[in-house]
Parts: sequence; C-alpha cells; structure tokens
Amino acid sequence: MTSQAHAAATAAPEKFTRYQVFVIALLAFLQFTIILDFMILAPLGPILMHDLSIPTAHFGWAVSAYAFSAGVSGLLAAGFADRFDRKRLLMFFYTGFILGTLLCGIAPNYPFLLFARVVTGLFGGVIGSIVLTLVADLFPLSRRGRVMGFVQTAFAASQVLGLPLGLYLSNLWGWHAPFLMIAGVGAAAGVGIFAGLRPVREHLKQAPEPNPFRHLFRTVSKPDYLKAFAACTLLVTGGFMLMPFGSAFTVHNMGISFAKLPTIYLVTGICALAMGPLAGKLSDSIGKYQVFLGASLVMMVMVGIYTHLGITPLWLAIVVNVLLFAGITGRIVPSQALLSAVPEGRDRGAFMSVNASINQFAGGIAAGLAGLIAVQGADGRLERYDVLGYVVIGAMAITAVLMYGIHRRLLRRGYKSA
Repeated sequence: MTSQAHAAATAAPEKFTRYQVFVIALLAFLQFTIILDFMILAPLGPILMHDLSIPTAHFGWAVSAYAFSAGVSGLLAAGFADRFDRKRLLMFFYTGFILGTLLCGIAPNYPFLLFARVVTGLFGGVIGSIVLTLVADLFPLSRRGRVMGFVQTAFAASQVLGLPLGLYLSNLWGWHAPFLMIAGVGAAAGVGIFAGLRPVREHLKQAPEPNPFRHLFRTVSKPDYLKAFAACTLLVTGGFMLMPFGSAFTVHNMGISFAKLPTIYLVTGICALAMGPLAGKLSDSIGKYQVFLGASLVMMVMVGIYTHLGITPLWLAIVVNVLLFAGITGRIVPSQALLSAVPEGRDRGAFMSVNASINQFAGGIAAGLAGLIAVQGADGRLERYDVLGYVVIGAMAITAVLMYGIHRRLLRRGYKSA
C-alpha cells in the first residue's frame, strides 16, 4: 500500500484541529473572493456599458477575457506548480490577483478594463487549483469531503452576500466600488496567508521532474489522469450548459417577472450554504461515489422536469431551483474529493492546474454549445430548451460511468472512503 493510500485508510480524529479549521476558513474565503470577482462583472453590465459607452459585444469580451486568460495561465503554470512551496505559490498568485482587481477598480476606460481583466484572470485562474491542491495535501481522503463541502460554500456565499453588497456599493459610488471592495478584503486575506498559513513542502521530497515542460507533458499524457480530465470536462459541460439561459428561461418560459429573480437566487443561495457541508459530510460517511451518483440521478430528474416547464408559480420555481442546485452541489463536492486523490503527490499541483484550465475552457464550450441548441423566438421564449436538457442528462450519465471507473481505481489503491 502506498503512503498516500495508507494515510487515507488510517482512521482520523473526528474533530478538526484549530489550525485545520483556520486553513479551511482561509481557503473558503479565498475562493469567495475569486468567485465574487469573476461573477460581479455580469450584473454590472448595464452600468459599465453606459459609463464607458461600449456595445454589448465589447462587454462580452470583458467578461470572457477573464475566463480565457485563466484557462491559459492554468496550463502555463502546471509545469511549475509542483516545484515550489505551496504557500509561496499561493502568495504569488493571490498578490497578482489583488493587483489585477485593484486595476479594475481604477480603470478609466474600456481598454484599461480589458487589460485589467486579463491580468486578474492570469493570476486568479490558478488560485482555485492551488486551493484544491492544499486541501489534498493537508487532509486525508477520509475527511476531504467535509473540507470540500465547506470550501464550495464560497459559491453560495458570493451569491447571497457578495453580489448584493457589490451591487449596493456600485449604486452608491459607481461600478469601480465593488472591485475596490474585493481588493480590500482580499488584501486582508493575503495577510492571513502570510501570517497564518504554514509552509507546505512535503511534495518536494518526492523529487519533482526537473524540466517543467516534461512535467506538464507527463501530466497530460498519463492514462489515469486523462480519464480524470475527460470526466472533469463532461462534469463541467453538463453542469454549465443550462446556466447561460437560466434567467431568460425563467422569465420568458416560466412567466416569472424579472423583479422576482433576486428572490429565487437569494433563497437558492441560502439553501446552498447548508448543502455544501451536508454533501461533504455524506461523502465522508457513506462514500464519495455513492453521493455523486445519487445527486446525479436527482439532477437528471430535475433537469428533465425543469426544461419542460411552462408558466410556473413562484413557489414552484424556487423549489425546482433549490433541488437543481442541491444536485449540482451534491455532484461537485464528492467529485472534487475523488479527483483530488487521482494524482501522485509530486504531480498534484500540475494535475490541479490542468484541471482548472479544463474547467475554464469546458465552461466556455458549454456556453457555446448551449447557444447553438437553444434559440430565442420572436416572443422571447426559448425554443429547444428541452433538447438542451436531454444533452445535459446524457452528459451526466456518461460522467457517472467515468467517475465509477475512477472510484474503482481508487478502491484498488486502498482508498476505502472513495
């Protein structure tokens, strides 16, 4: 049995230490700032387009610039990700992220803002992979579900707390204010990393590949890793295809007024704050793949129902959205825990960086495919949204098969909690 498998199979104490609690809270907060920075631009669109006198196409480039640069930086950083202390690597990229966000907060015109979004993406796109790498480095697989569950609440927290606060500040002081807010709280988190996070160097004892490009090539060509990357691609594609047109479908097909959308998002976000820790706890107690499969089946059913809805009362729209998000959370938390156990310790940083790039590119592919399938009629209603639902269900079914293969391989390596 490998040292990794032995550590995962060894019984761990029930309670986290004070330092582990600090690390979990710190990593969750880092994720919160990264996700909020990525999400805040879209709702600021009307203000930005007016103040900077830019058309919708130019605004679309400002949104996609972050995702594209984040995907590229993940690949570029992969070969070097296992050559340094994780703490130093995190400090470097998080400092760059804060700088990019600050540049957004002082951007005087569109070209400067576009440049600032590229800078933010180049650094911010790598941080998520470092966070997941640290989780895998510092916590055994038997407890990793709970940690992932808490870290993933950052998405819900950004939706419930961050976006409303950011929009409130933009209404008071303009669109620059939310970015300055994120840079400010991010600087405080940076101090927490510097002062409180201990060095993480255990992976350096495993003789990392001296050539970073060979390290990257070996990571993207290893059969077990390729299967995991394929599962990740379908996981993201299946999960994100419905999102770009969710608001339009809710308004035009379900008959929910635009003014009531914040109510749906708020209730869904509040429920999601509890879903992450619950999914993590279940993943550690009954098995990661079992929770993933159960959540996938729930989501398949809910996607089938959701994409066929017509005029719908508000209460039912909220219930459907909550159940959909429960399925999404129930898939993300255990799948991230499973995927974190796939790479060897010396490849973990590179694997996570490539995986983060795949997430970015797969999200863009998902949005593009969704735009090709679903079309908006003259009356505003989305047509062929049910077809899009069938594609998503198919992607989730294939992902469940691929994840089962990963689950079986981890069991053979001695990971009893997979």
